[in-house]
Amino acid sequence: MTRVDADIVIDARGLEPPEPMVRSMEALGQLGSAQKLLVLLPREPYPLYRALEINGFSWQTAYRPDGTVEVLIQHKQ
Repeated sequence: MTRVDADIVIDARGLEPPEPMVRSMEALGQLGSAQKLLVLLPREPYPLYRALEINGFSWQTAYRPDGTVEVLIQHKQ
C-alpha cells in the first residue's frame, strides 16, 4: 500500500496520544463513500481498529521495515 492508494494521509508518527486517534476520527467523519484514508503510526492502533469496526469501516494494515504501521481505511462495501 502506498500514499497513492489514499485520498487523505495522516502522518501521526510524531504525535502524542490521543492526537492520532482524534485526527483519525475527524478525518473519518469527512471521508467520502469511495475515498480512502491512510494513517501512518509508530505502533499498532488497537483502539482505532475497534472504533473502525463499530463505525462501519474496513481496513488493511501493513508494516514498513522502519517499524511504521500503515492503516488504509475505507467504508465497508
